[in-house]
Amino acid sequence: MSSPSDTGLTAELSDSHADGGIQIRGVEHRYGDTTALGPVDLDVEPGSFLVLVGASGCGKSTLLRLIAGFESPTGGEVTVSGRRPVPGQTAGVVFQQPRLFPWRTVGGNVELALKYAGTPRDRRTQRRDELLQRVGLEDIAGRKIWEISGGQQQRVAIARALASERPETSLLLLDEPFAALDALTRERLQEDIRRVSVDAGRTTVFVTHSADEAAFLGSRIVVLTHRPGQVALDLTVDLPRSGIDADELRQCAEYVRLRQEVSRAVKAAAV
Repeated sequence: MSSPSDTGLTAELSDSHADGGIQIRGVEHRYGDTTALGPVDLDVEPGSFLVLVGASGCGKSTLLRLIAGFESPTGGEVTVSGRRPVPGQTAGVVFQQPRLFPWRTVGGNVELALKYAGTPRDRRTQRRDELLQRVGLEDIAGRKIWEISGGQQQRVAIARALASERPETSLLLLDEPFAALDALTRERLQEDIRRVSVDAGRTTVFVTHSADEAAFLGSRIVVLTHRPGQVALDLTVDLPRSGIDADELRQCAEYVRLRQEVSRAVKAAAV
C-alpha cells in the first residue's frame, strides 16, 4: 500500500442466504412517468466484487440506492442476506464526494461511524485504529479533514463505511467514489479498494462509467443498457484477486481483452 502521506490508498442466516448476498428479483424503478431501471434480475454471491458499469442515466446509481435501502423499488424485490435493506444499517456506502465532517478529525469521523454502528465505547479506539490501518491512514488519525488531500479523504470515507459492520450483513457500496479525482490518485485508490475488498472479505458493489475501472476491480461485471437500465452483459472475471502487482495486472493480455470487451458492450448498450 502507498504511504499514508501520499494520495495512494458471517455466519449464514439461513441455508440459502449468507451475509452480504444480494438477491434482485424483477426489480423496476420509476420516477414519475419515466422508467429508470428494469426489469433486473441478479444474484450476487457473498464476498464477490460486483461492478455496475454503463453510460450516464442507465440506472446504475438507482440500483445501488435500492440495494442500500435509500429507495424502494416500484416493482420487484431487493433483499440482502434474505432481508429487505434498511438505510444506514444494511451497508456501508461511499459516495463520489467523501461527505465527511470537516470539524472532526480523521479518527473522529471513523469513531462517529462506529458509534452509529453500535460498537461499544470501550472498543471504538481499537476498532478505529484497525480501520485506519486497513486504508493506510493510521499515522494521521489526529489531523482535521481540511488538512488532508482529496484522495486521503476518500480513504477516510472508505474506513467509515467499513465501520458499519453489523451481524446481519457484510456489504460495501461505492457510487463512483473516484470520479472527481485526478488520474494518478484514482489509480492508486483503485489499487487500495481492491486490496481492502480482499482483506475485508466483504461483498462489494461498485458503480462506474469506466471500462478500465470495471476490469481492474471486478470479480463480476454487469453492463446496463440505456434507460430503462437492463442487464446487457454479465461477466465473471477470471483474473487473480491477490498476489499480482497492479501494473503487471493492467498489462496482461487477459486484462486488456476484458477491458476492450466491456468498453464495446458499454458503447453498444448506450445506443
